[in-house]
Amino acid sequence: MWLLSVPRLSMEELARESISLLASASASAKPRVDLAGSRLGSLGAIFIMLKSALGAGLLNFPWAFERAGGVHSAITVELGSLVFLISGLIILGYSSSISRQCTYQAVVKEVCGPAIGQLCEICFVFNLFMISVAFLVIMDDQLEKLCGSLYELVTGLPDSEMPHHFYTDQRFALVLLCAFLVLPISTPKEISIQKYISVLGTLAATYLTVAIIIKYHMMHSVQVHLNPLYSSGISSWASTFSVIPTICFGFQCHEASIAIYSSMENQRLSHWAFISVVTMIICLIIYSLTGVYGYLTFGKDVKADILMSYMGGDILMLIARLLFGVSIITIYPIILLLGRSVIQDPLLSWWRRRGRVVTVEFESRSRYMLTFLWITATLLLAVFVPDISKVISVIGGISAFFIFIFPGLCLMFAMQSEPVSCKTRIVLTVWGVITLLCGAFIFGQSTTIAVMQLLGKI
Repeated sequence: MWLLSVPRLSMEELARESISLLASASASAKPRVDLAGSRLGSLGAIFIMLKSALGAGLLNFPWAFERAGGVHSAITVELGSLVFLISGLIILGYSSSISRQCTYQAVVKEVCGPAIGQLCEICFVFNLFMISVAFLVIMDDQLEKLCGSLYELVTGLPDSEMPHHFYTDQRFALVLLCAFLVLPISTPKEISIQKYISVLGTLAATYLTVAIIIKYHMMHSVQVHLNPLYSSGISSWASTFSVIPTICFGFQCHEASIAIYSSMENQRLSHWAFISVVTMIICLIIYSLTGVYGYLTFGKDVKADILMSYMGGDILMLIARLLFGVSIITIYPIILLLGRSVIQDPLLSWWRRRGRVVTVEFESRSRYMLTFLWITATLLLAVFVPDISKVISVIGGISAFFIFIFPGLCLMFAMQSEPVSCKTRIVLTVWGVITLLCGAFIFGQSTTIAVMQLLGKI
């Protein structure tokens, strides 16, 4: 019943909170201060956590279920990972409360020291960069289907007969999209458009899950592509564990979690644990339904991007493509903004240390240059590495730092100075070590697999 007493935020207020929280992730370390505007209640915190977690990773889950060897194996890995996912969120909330910092990087730097804090910043930028690549790969996939559907609609011929010219290639369309839409909305200091469509990502994810379930029941009646529940082309333990990076990428909201925790009305650790558990369970339900029904629909034939498994003219999936496409176009500038600020702030500080004045013109030039370089680099990678599973494998490895390694280090360092009983200190330190070792294993495994995939070894 206590949930009924939480102040209800309007969608616009939630969106405004969301964008301010995202922007705060690029701020430098400083003592915690009250954020402007309303403090987040339980519903607001859960909504923004879901918005941070639900996204492009959803497209990869049916493929991950096939890769893991079937429904039972994949859900077992999900449930095992969920323990560490929730544990990481609780540790980060605890670390924020004792360090009095309100961003992920600042907490790590305060609790673990400046050296580990700098490593955190490097991982933060690289993770955002690879997420940007993943977004453009997804856009490339959807443009391919949309171009084929448009050709079929205009000419009445199947998309397989579409002539191959540079202007009919979806990569050319992706370049135009980046040049004339993504670049202009990414150059400003603040991305105000996000406040109007902040719920679009969650809407796209929810719609996709419902559409996949509907399509399964429609296709199941004619037994199209239906494989036995436990069959898979690959079922070894190595392949089962290889889907952990996909799960990490899908459930990851840990970078934003400290900013969300810092903005909450009720910052008791027990309350934060409740928020974390509820958020992860909702994510588990959505991801599992998508993975199960997508895998059962196509079996061994499922593609790394589930939307690519459906026909281009399918109306349900055409709407899903459009929703995901618009969502990615609007979220990409936010990801770029966060990564750019982490790079630009030290650049401006270095310029000041040289005795130079940071003029408005210099700041604008550096911002435009970094934006152009970011988009160009991510576009080139998206064009030459078109398989979303390879990109997500890299992102999942880096996600291990934010979900396992840095929380484990924070807990270990915190136990060296916090006034707790000897038994509690030993237990929590051991758990921190276990979390750290699991993260190191996942990072090593996923990075090795990603490199071998990129080199064509597997």
